[in-house]
Amino acid sequence: MLLNIGFGNVVAADKVVAVINSDSAPMRRFREEARQRGKLVDATQGRKTRSIIVTATDHVILSAVAVETISQRWLEREDVGGRRRR
Repeated sequence: MLLNIGFGNVVAADKVVAVINSDSAPMRRFREEARQRGKLVDATQGRKTRSIIVTATDHVILSAVAVETISQRWLEREDVGGRRRR
């Protein structure tokens, strides 16, 4: 399944390890380290980064959508018709 991370961008939901708020200084350093390793994907479409998505493949994806919104989309994706999808 795919998870909508905003503005027409999607990520493979089963590869997502974490969705993190981007406001802290450690997260800014984390983002820069990913850029230096060539593992950074910017999916903000030029907007302010509001969340950082970490994948199982060690990629770091920047999104302009808030952590809470992505979390809600994740839950909606898994809860279809009152039961969880696998």
